[in-house]
Amino acid sequence: MTFEVYIHVPFCLRRCGYCDFNTYTAQDLGGGASRDGYARMAIEEMERVAEWQRAHGIDEPAAGSVFFGGGTPTVLPARDLVSMLHAVQRIWGLADDAEITTEANPDTVDADYVAELAQGGFNRISFGMQSAVGHVLRTLDRRHTPANVEAGVRAADDNGMRSSVDLIYGAPGESLADWKTSLDTAVSLGVNHVSAYALTIAPRTKMGRLIASGRLRRPDDDDEATKYEMAQERLSAAGLQWYEISNWSRPGYESRHNLGYWHNVDWAGIGPGAHSHYALHTAGTGGDDCFGPSDSDNIYGGFRRTVVPENAESNPAPGQVAAERLLGAAWSSSDDAYAADSGIVGLRSWDIAHPKAWARCVGAGFVPWQGAEGISPRENLEETLMLGLRLREGLDTSRFNGLIANDVWHGLRDEGLITLHRSPTQDRRAATVRAVPTLRGRLLNDIIIERLFDYLP
Repeated sequence: MTFEVYIHVPFCLRRCGYCDFNTYTAQDLGGGASRDGYARMAIEEMERVAEWQRAHGIDEPAAGSVFFGGGTPTVLPARDLVSMLHAVQRIWGLADDAEITTEANPDTVDADYVAELAQGGFNRISFGMQSAVGHVLRTLDRRHTPANVEAGVRAADDNGMRSSVDLIYGAPGESLADWKTSLDTAVSLGVNHVSAYALTIAPRTKMGRLIASGRLRRPDDDDEATKYEMAQERLSAAGLQWYEISNWSRPGYESRHNLGYWHNVDWAGIGPGAHSHYALHTAGTGGDDCFGPSDSDNIYGGFRRTVVPENAESNPAPGQVAAERLLGAAWSSSDDAYAADSGIVGLRSWDIAHPKAWARCVGAGFVPWQGAEGISPRENLEETLMLGLRLREGLDTSRFNGLIANDVWHGLRDEGLITLHRSPTQDRRAATVRAVPTLRGRLLNDIIIERLFDYLP
């Protein structure tokens, strides 16, 4: 059993042209939502979430990983990140070998900042490098330089921290030579982990508008496929092996936090817009706009689906709350029959996105979920397929016995989309067969998944 904590820091110095994440550049959004007060509010949410877990019989183990993402977590003082980490340790505990990571914009940290993180318990830092080529960084609206990235990695090395770099390929105007330069620069840094993502164009971003108007060229699928193949070739030659479609590492340096997501473990998401996930064993009753204290005698003991306008800056009104009942995270004896009939096997929830509304809910003593939904058996199978077929360890095909015939798996193998690996065992009937995407299968992963979805009930 594994439990993780994700902490979203929704602040940035500036918004990059391609970014559609839940981030804000203002230092103070009012109503308690400010950079200066953010750590305190996030810790308050942790307390409320832990209350909710206890009330619903959720007994999580000590956190095996904590990940600070954003936004740019490192726009906050290092002491604030450390205080939030120490709160996680106090509230949930940390496993002895816990992985503690923060994302970092290379131009927001220096040697002293990194040292303070390390002294406070952080052991991993992920730098948003994106590219090593000046004109590509400018197209992406990034202000840092390759020298900033190298200085950050060296500071992490000096403090015994593991480091990773994120790269983006497919930016308008990026040549194959540019991408090769970025890959080679990442390798030369000596990091043990590299993430490489194809640029995604969101229509409402600055870059999306420039592409729609014809002022920037839209990324080309064939170009991105070629660049992915280059990443596989150059990173693997440097000893970094793929373990997930967009991630490469040296053995033992995989991102434990990200693997947790792909293994569908329980995690608590803290901060505006953060998502949480729990496997379910129980049912609760419905609540209203925010989710109330666990010891309350009212309807806040469980939850209903809550719908809040995406840009709402105030607490949701009761009229905005759907009356649809969903399962809580612990059985209620009176609800056994309902829960059994519903077939819900998991819960995902998401915090109110706007920091001002989020802070008001937290300040009022509520769990600031904007909404929650049950995960049906069909949805759980879909997620198992999607996540397992992204991993080098592959998907256990026995999970789909009776649903997906062996001929289907063999057909995908014969098309060169997957390989099939049988676990060593003396009893051939008990052997586990895992489906692992080939390089071609990684490039056509969506097609594999769509075809397999057709066999699910």
